[in-house]
Amino acid sequence: MHPGLWYGKSNEYDVIILDLMLPRLDGLAVLRRLRVAGSKAQVLILTARDGVGDRVKGLDAGADDYLVKPFAFEELAARVRALVRRAYNTKSSLIEVGDLRIDTVSQRVWRGSEAIVLTSREYGLLEYLARRSGEIVSRTDIWEHVYEFDSTAQSNVVDVYVGHLRRKTDRPGLPSLIHTIWGRGYMFGHEP
Repeated sequence: MHPGLWYGKSNEYDVIILDLMLPRLDGLAVLRRLRVAGSKAQVLILTARDGVGDRVKGLDAGADDYLVKPFAFEELAARVRALVRRAYNTKSSLIEVGDLRIDTVSQRVWRGSEAIVLTSREYGLLEYLARRSGEIVSRTDIWEHVYEFDSTAQSNVVDVYVGHLRRKTDRPGLPSLIHTIWGRGYMFGHEP
């Protein structure tokens, strides 16, 4: 099986960036097979093919967006952010849960008026939990969405980072926003 197809079928992604010029299997064929397999990921096609017919084929095959090479990295990043918002059915780049605000463009975080400084890993975890606010998120879901596949980290790494995040986001006299649901994972937001 083609590696891109295997990854796409084996994991739940919010966004997939798919180049059409893949070895062994054309990107459009990968896209069609992912859609047949039930993938709900937002797909952004990257390609040098810039004809209207090419764009129409890509979009009709199930792509959600199409970006022609060469492109500016800033535009790619903005399109990915837009697709993530679409995946979570939101329009704003600002996520608000209680008195916590996350600006997904600048990747800045505040609790009330106080800025919170996070590492990139902590930020990724916080944004993922906040986008799923009110839902129970398993450690496996967190691992698959926030960490690399080839990570050699220990099995308790999710718990360790959740602990770091709690210490940085909790404030005296205010309710915690990260709740452990024993045996199931974590819930972000108000007390379950």
